Amino acid sequence: MTIGDFFNALLAVINAMSPYLLLGFLIAGVLHVFVPKRFYAKYLSRNNKLSVLWAALLGVPLPLCSCGVIPTAVGLKNEGASKGAVASFLIATPQTGIDSILATFSLMGLGFAITRPVAALVTGFCGGFLVNRFAENENSKLGIDNSACAVDNFQHSTFNFPLKIWRVLKYAYLDMIQDIGLRLAIGLLVAALINVAVPDEFFLSFGSQPLLQMLVILVVAVPMYICSTGSIPVAAALMMKGLSPGAALVMLMAGPAVNIASILVVRKSMGRRFTWIYLLTIVGFSILFGTLLNTFSNLSIFNFQLSTSVHGACCASEAATPSVFQIICSTLLVLFIIIALSMKFFSKFKKQEAAAGTVVYTVEGMHCNHCKAACEKSVGEVKGVSSCEATPAANTLVVTGTAAESDIRKAVEKAGFEFKGVK
Repeated sequence: MTIGDFFNALLAVINAMSPYLLLGFLIAGVLHVFVPKRFYAKYLSRNNKLSVLWAALLGVPLPLCSCGVIPTAVGLKNEGASKGAVASFLIATPQTGIDSILATFSLMGLGFAITRPVAALVTGFCGGFLVNRFAENENSKLGIDNSACAVDNFQHSTFNFPLKIWRVLKYAYLDMIQDIGLRLAIGLLVAALINVAVPDEFFLSFGSQPLLQMLVILVVAVPMYICSTGSIPVAAALMMKGLSPGAALVMLMAGPAVNIASILVVRKSMGRRFTWIYLLTIVGFSILFGTLLNTFSNLSIFNFQLSTSVHGACCASEAATPSVFQIICSTLLVLFIIIALSMKFFSKFKKQEAAAGTVVYTVEGMHCNHCKAACEKSVGEVKGVSSCEATPAANTLVVTGTAAESDIRKAVEKAGFEFKGVK
């Protein structure tokens, strides 16, 4: 292993993924800006089995992470959605998105790109059905007043097309990358490191025990936060070292869908029984789909050509020379990540104005721009608040107005975050 080998492997992965990532981010921005929140609430705000299916169908393409999906789902609950629809949305949405589907195709082939959303859809629907069957009447502590953060209210006012295009681009190449850019970069670096440092066919020692591979992956992936897009190059690199396709799918399903933080929030917001069904459904169905993939991946109808797809992207020594288009896309992606993460980093040190009528509070538990939107919307509806701005990176909330601190606390806690008082 040399530094040159590492950077060659890293560039090979970035060149393979960058065109699909940029396209996926753009489509996600269009969904965010042009599809109103009420579109989702319309189909989920019904206490029936069909709403569970709609929740999974609508959640699969949305680019929401496992922390950002929680305030969105709770907001849908307050719109009247059944607990089953909420569970279906919570399970299906973070597993995949339009950006990660395209990125999966770029590294792991069409078979995986199809299998991931299908598995997310089935898992979400079954989890929602089980919640409606066994946990619909369980008491919970829901309290956000119509504050789903999939989109914001501004986009419903006037149809200013140039402004909306700007909002699409801002969400696609700034907000989304601020949310997942660091984890995506870590995933790319880890994938390159695995490719050059881990011996070939490392996981073949577990070859006769594919279930053991899946259980090991679950033990690692479930407690951690693994981005649905950032996990792709890692899974692809591990497959190059002998990890079974089924175990890779387990990582791609269970890792993004759940983590310790989301479990604790879901437990507090939805109830204990709901949480157990939510967790066991993700674990059980990831193993089920992983087993099915291992069983049928060699049949012609399920011939995903995994070794060819992954090898071409992850093995720098045998990868094709990148095209000019790939080089341009890779350069743009790297620049976007650097700019977005730099802005997020420096926002920690942003001077908070303490003008008359302005108070800076400390709020913990915000991890992304969806959390930011949910917190700002909830606090913005408090009587006496003229404006508010949350900064997740700095754990601050700047409120201007005459609202009492107790009212601000209630609004923050209803949004699912922890209020720490005046900074």
